[in-house]
Order: sequence, then structure tokens, then C-alpha cells
Amino acid sequence: MKIVTIYGQQHKGNTYRLTQLLLSELNTLFKKSDTPEIKEFYVNGTSQCLGCAQCIMKDEELCPHREEIYPVLSAIEAADLIILASPNYCMNMSGQMKTFCDHMAYRWMAHRPFDMRQKTGAVISTAAGSGAGKVTKLLKEQLQWWSVGHVFRLPQIIWDMNWEDGSYPQMKKLKKKVRKTAGRIYKNMCRPRTEYKLSFLFFIMKNMHKGTMCPPFEREYWKEQHLI
Repeated sequence: MKIVTIYGQQHKGNTYRLTQLLLSELNTLFKKSDTPEIKEFYVNGTSQCLGCAQCIMKDEELCPHREEIYPVLSAIEAADLIILASPNYCMNMSGQMKTFCDHMAYRWMAHRPFDMRQKTGAVISTAAGSGAGKVTKLLKEQLQWWSVGHVFRLPQIIWDMNWEDGSYPQMKKLKKKVRKTAGRIYKNMCRPRTEYKLSFLFFIMKNMHKGTMCPPFEREYWKEQHLI
């Protein structure tokens, strides 16, 4: 099994620690059968998308930041589990994570998706109050539009700025929650199940590309990938 984790922050705060806790639980589960290969990326250095639309209208190779994006993209396409982790910044994902997601626009189902319906996704966010739930919802939408079949959310309110400051009862409850989420992810990775909403969206996009609503080169891509 291959896992790729993408962090929308450089510092190793609560969101990072929560992600590491999930990875540790998954590693424990997979050791029973196959130790997973884990790749981790920090997208803080990713250049801002210029909105040139070269990736969508012509060829992704024409993106001026292709060399920055390609290693992450390759890992995503090879992975069985894709994790997006971002803290809550002003009731949204971090700007760095949004920048990375903007570079993935051409891989949306509306354009030229890499078929990931058999892949599993997980989205993680923490906040000192409200906001983590909204961030995981937004991150899940990104993975769904990339065509990831089943996405699990792990939002968490952590009032303490430092992970070690949490009281033991709180941490015990959090670890139980993470362990439960890891079990659900593991189960879906072993027997992939595509969410109904994703299947419905893919069906709509498939029919759209059969018609005349999309550019001919995108229709050809869907045919070459045996998606229609």
C-alpha cells in the first residue's frame, strides 16, 4: 500500500501532529499484512498559480510551475491513500494548500481526470475553536473533484497551541477517535468503496464529455483513458 500526505503548512503544529497520529495508527494496522510506503510533501514553496489556463486549455506540460507540481502529482497517482492536511486559517484551508489545489484544476473531473475512483482519501484540520469542520469539507470537495472514490474527514478542535499541553483525558478521547478513523480508512483501502455522490458526479461528467459541451481534446482524453 502507498500513502501520500500533503501538508498545507510548514510548521509542525497540531494539524501535523494529528496527521502523524493517524499515520501511526494506519502503520500499525498495515503491519499485519503489508507495511505501507509513505511519502510526505510540504507545498509551502509552490509558486502561485498564474491563471494562464495552459494546463486546462492546452497541455499540463505547459504550466510554468510543472517541475514543482509533477513530483507530488506522480505520488498522488501512484498512491492508494491520499491525505490532505491543513490547519484552519481564517475559516479556510491555508493559502499554500489552496495554491497547490489551483494547480490541480486540470485534473478535475470536468476536464482530464486521472481515474482515482478506487482510491481512498482523508482530510485533516485542527482549530482552536470553529473552522476545522469547514476546512475538511472544502478539502474533501477537492479530492472528490479529483475523482477520489471515498474520502474520510478528521476535523478536531484543540484549544492548546501546543500538542503536549492537552490534558490526558482529552488526548485519550482524541486517540480513540483517530484509531476509529484509521480503522475505517484501512477497511476501505482493503475493499475500496466509491461514495454515491462521487459516482453520480462522475456519471454527469462522463455524459458531458460524450456530448459537445467540452473541448474535443478533452473528449479524446476520456476516450483514450477508457472513461467513456
